[in-house]
Amino acid sequence: MDSLMPGVRAGEVDGRIRTHYLESGPSDGEPVVFVHGNLSTGRFFEHLMPGAPERWRILAPDMRGFGRSEQAPIDATRGLGDWADDLVGFLDALGVDRPAHLVGWSTAGAAIALAARARTVASLTFLDPVSPYGFGGVFRDGSPCWPDVAGSGAGVANPEFVQRLRDRDRGADSPLSPRNVMNATYWAAGHREPPEREDILVDEILLTNISDDGYPGDAAPSENWPGAAPGTRGLLNALSPKYCDWSWLPTLDPKPPVLWTHGSADVVVADGSALELGTLGAAGTVPGWPGPDVFPPQPMVAQIRDVLEAYRAAGGRAEMEMFTGSGHGPHVDAADRWSATFFAFLESVR
Repeated sequence: MDSLMPGVRAGEVDGRIRTHYLESGPSDGEPVVFVHGNLSTGRFFEHLMPGAPERWRILAPDMRGFGRSEQAPIDATRGLGDWADDLVGFLDALGVDRPAHLVGWSTAGAAIALAARARTVASLTFLDPVSPYGFGGVFRDGSPCWPDVAGSGAGVANPEFVQRLRDRDRGADSPLSPRNVMNATYWAAGHREPPEREDILVDEILLTNISDDGYPGDAAPSENWPGAAPGTRGLLNALSPKYCDWSWLPTLDPKPPVLWTHGSADVVVADGSALELGTLGAAGTVPGWPGPDVFPPQPMVAQIRDVLEAYRAAGGRAEMEMFTGSGHGPHVDAADRWSATFFAFLESVR
């Protein structure tokens, strides 16, 4: 592993699975857990650790199927339940006996919501999270476009991109190379990390478990457009609306304070995501689209806002802040502002 930033240390612990993690701050500090999303690792939060206030114990685990943690299979029928249970087991194995502040980026938004049902948490921060109704193939109210939720899950993954991940492609010769996909979809347009840092993050992506049990997962044929429905294994199926759901958040009791931060230029989780089949069909990229009445682009940001406004109406505290011009990772492309916003939020909920 390349040398870590000042004050950042690495460790492993045996919980529900063997988990590799990064850590900074005092071992008896108040726990903050950064949980990465799809095709990333805990190292995507490393840059936030050296400048963090000293009172926080910051932890950033590699989740199941990614990074240097145990490559255990993902049961997609549990949604992000495996990740949530692994997170609880990780904290238990470290002996963290006080409520932690949980941050969930993208995929992990669903995981931290589920973890909050199993363990009392101090706060929840949703960082450009997956929609409360999962990714792809649903109307605004979360009802599926097709009974089998075709158009979501592993069957709609780009096969060339998956092969380049499998080949551990570090190059930049194709728009579908992991490096170019990261730069095109994770950050704001035009943002680039310093070359050495970019190389590190690409190498972290290439640690992904490429298989039916990891990324992208297995697939099922469908008679419905676009011809593939979610299977039962692997991460992209766990994100399918067939299994992924945290729309119940307003019923959570007790209700921890919530912060939602989102890049206004996010192309991954958006009202009209560039990666979602409704958007791709409407653009003519995927032929045979049955039209907006049958399979509309998923209004993901509106769905997140609907659920968090319902959380407020049910008595919870929910703060929402858009990062103008930021992409899917405002904690990277607007790191200073995001860090200031986040740690101010933590101070406000002490």
